[in-house]
Parts: sequence; C-alpha cells; structure tokens
Amino acid sequence: MENPQYLDNHNEYMALAIDLAKKGRGLVAPNPLVGCVIVKNGRVIGEGYHKEFGCDHAEVDALKNCTESPVGASLYVNLEPCSIYGKTPPCVKTIIENSIDTVYIGIKDPNPEINGSGIEQLRHAGIKVETNILYDKCLEINKGFCKWINTKRPYVIAKVAQTKDGFMGQDDKTSIWITGKKSKEHTHNLRSMVDAIMIGKNTAEIDDPKLTVRKVLGNNPIRVILDTNRQLPLTLKIFNDKNARTYVMCSDNRFENNKTSFCDFISVKEKKTVLDPSDILEKLGELGITSLLIEGGKKVHESFFGVDLIDEMYIYTSNKTIDGASLKNPLIADENWILNDELYLDEDVLKIVRKKELCLQES
Repeated sequence: MENPQYLDNHNEYMALAIDLAKKGRGLVAPNPLVGCVIVKNGRVIGEGYHKEFGCDHAEVDALKNCTESPVGASLYVNLEPCSIYGKTPPCVKTIIENSIDTVYIGIKDPNPEINGSGIEQLRHAGIKVETNILYDKCLEINKGFCKWINTKRPYVIAKVAQTKDGFMGQDDKTSIWITGKKSKEHTHNLRSMVDAIMIGKNTAEIDDPKLTVRKVLGNNPIRVILDTNRQLPLTLKIFNDKNARTYVMCSDNRFENNKTSFCDFISVKEKKTVLDPSDILEKLGELGITSLLIEGGKKVHESFFGVDLIDEMYIYTSNKTIDGASLKNPLIADENWILNDELYLDEDVLKIVRKKELCLQES
C-alpha cells in the first residue's frame, strides 16, 4: 500500500474500494468484483481486492495488507462479505476474528445463500454495519454477476458502429471501419470490461479479427464464435494467436462438446436452422461467463435483439455516409430503452442505452 490516505467521508472510502475492485476485471469470473478499504483513526491502513478466482477475497487481502493492527478499525467493501465456505473460508469469520468495529457495505450479495446472512452474522458478533453506501455504483460494477446469479445467464451488451443514416456497412460481404480512433479506443476499453466477446461466422471470415484488448490496458476476454456447421478455416487469427481462450459454438445436431489445442467446441441447440440465442446464453452461463459483449455482425445482433435477450446497447454513430449501403443496423432504441449515457468521441457520438425494465429493477 502507498502512503496512508486521509479521505473526507464514507462515499470517498467506498469509491476507493470500487476502484480497487475494478482491478480484478477479467480475472475473477464467475466471482464478483470486490474491493476493500480498512480505515483507522481517519487513515487508510489496509487495501485489498479479489485478484483472481480461487484466491483471497478482498476483505482477507486488505486485512493481510494492514500496516498496523486493524482492531477497532472500520472496513469498507462494495459487496456484502461472504458467510459461506467456498474455495476460501467465509470473510465474515475473518472480519470478526480481527475485531473490526464497523463495516460499511455497498450492496447485499444477491446470492440467496448469502443475501443478508453476512450482515446478520456481523451484527450478531457486535459489529456495527451500515449498508447502501454508493449503492448505484456498487451495483453497476457487478451488474453481470447479479444477472448471472439470478438467471444463470450473462449480462448481454450489444455494440454496433453505424453511419449517420443508420448503416453498419456497405453489405455483409465487405469489411469497413466506420468510426474514428477515439471510438476504437473506447470499444477496446469496453472489451476489457466483459468476460467474453462474441461474433458470428461471417464476421470471423470477413474481418479475421483478433478480438483482444490492444488500445488500452486490460485483460483479454474469452472469444466466442458462432459457427453452426464448423466451417471456419483454421487459418484465422483466433485459432493461431493464443492470446485468449476461444469457444466455437456449433449445432448439437451434428457435433458434441470437445477440445482442441486452439479452441473449445461447445454444442448448442438449433432453432430454425440457426443456433438458439437462449441456449447460447445458457451454455455460456454454465461456463461461468457473467458478461457478454456482442460485436457483430448483423445476423447475430438480429437474433438476440429479436427475442429480447439484450440488456444494454452501445451505439457508435459517425458523421459519415456510405454510398449504396445496404447493411442496416437492426438495433433500435425505441420506447423500451432508456438513455444511460451519451459521449462525444471526436466526430462520433456514442449512445449507451439500457433496457427500461432493467433500470426499473435496479432502482
């Protein structure tokens, strides 16, 4: 830990815990992102976060990093401390053993095995507990985990770039970059924030993308390619660069699950000759993927949008047009969506919209 920090209020300490939690992105799934700050006499004496699946939880990491005795200190954590044995002992037990005086929590753990029981055990041990500190921000960084716990499916984000008149490209046989440099950097940051990124067979063949994080610092997501009949050429970058784990999802009518040195083949139910979007999400959830970014192309977006399986959309709009374009963007932000944010990225505009019913559930 660096020099002790002096902060003004509970929100600032919790904000620090959230920043620590984000360091675990791409490393802890299906566990949540959790950061922890320990404060004594107005000074931060310990910081920690969940660094990797199976390793110490944030509270234990922070207690181990304390520069002095934590007896009588306050502990800030963005998610309710766990009260059950998993790959590690319950954090509640460790907090009690270290004689922490007060615990400040962002949100309850949505896991029904924990939900409120960690708080109850802390209070039973005589520890003061306050909840809902920076509630919205704590919920936001673990929206994928919360969705996965409640539905066993990942939180789905669809990302598309379009011209100012709403076209994704010239047609479905050519590759073209529509938006500018800042938008490209932004999309790479978005990739670093999810567990997995998905494209269809057509995009894989035409673009031959790496689907990695390169323009910003961050961990590479798992790559998911939809290839119903397993026809993709093995010369593609995704099969040869070894930069990220790769799943190829194919029809269970013709194939079984199997692994190779370059990818895992996952069999999925078919629906009207294409892979069933619902079963795709079920299978990814079983693999511990809590958040999924769909990058294209049009058919993949249509298949998920058409059956209401997208939770959030990132729509990057350039100021360009393409003569004779026919590849229309199928993602329409109508009255069922709420504008969550709007950013100006040089000459491009990014609108982030979220499903209205999801916003109501979270409020």
